[in-house]
Amino acid sequence: MNSIASKNWVDTHFHVFEAGVGIVGARYVPSYSARMVDWMAQAQNVGIQRGVCVQPSFLGTDNSLLLHVLATHPDLLRGIAVVAPDVQTDVLHAMHEAGVRGVRLNLAGISHDIPAWTQAEHVWHVMHSLDWHLELHTDQGRLPDVLKQLPSDIALVVDHMAKPQEVSSADPSLQALVQRAKGSAVHVKLSGAYRLGGLNADQLAALLISELGVDALLWGSDWPCTRHEHFADFEQLMSQVHRWLGDGQLEKVLHDNPMQLYWRQK
Repeated sequence: MNSIASKNWVDTHFHVFEAGVGIVGARYVPSYSARMVDWMAQAQNVGIQRGVCVQPSFLGTDNSLLLHVLATHPDLLRGIAVVAPDVQTDVLHAMHEAGVRGVRLNLAGISHDIPAWTQAEHVWHVMHSLDWHLELHTDQGRLPDVLKQLPSDIALVVDHMAKPQEVSSADPSLQALVQRAKGSAVHVKLSGAYRLGGLNADQLAALLISELGVDALLWGSDWPCTRHEHFADFEQLMSQVHRWLGDGQLEKVLHDNPMQLYWRQK
């Protein structure tokens, strides 16, 4: 094993799915498969040994494939599930035993008004008890609108560099995250730079480091980069993150932070 492949880095955002499989009404269903064996082969080649498999929007609340993948690689993987706000508490506990560590709320392209989630007290209670976090994906610039509807004390992970409207410390999304981080745990994924509506990802990465600190950052490949598949090149993705982070910061973002968030014992 070469020196690159021997690193114990973590990819905190990748997806698995089968070609043509999606829920009724899905806005988009890939015509190709993204299989665990393919992610693993490509990721391990650049030093990634562990991963966080994130439920994609087009599979809805059918987490069966996610749970199957977690069962196949229980030591190497953790999962982020999608559930309905009326999910039963025993389902959440069973998911925890399977390796799930959070719930994803993917609002991209749909309404950002979430009254059912605002009222989902039993879900927030279980998430607190299990030390889970809420993973958020919003349309660009809509993060503050969503945060106002959620409990202020729930741990938060924000997808795809938080998708602000502009690269500025005055941007409302950045300000909302900085404010929230004063009272509860906040992480932002350095991922999906091609989903930023043309914003300069290099500048945004630097701004996130400046505003939130390296301890708040995670890295994810977003593999297989649905609708942007030409970016699904791990060597290019790692070149990008090396450009954003120094050596000490790399170890923090690609190992220390995700190990603490996803593999700590509860």
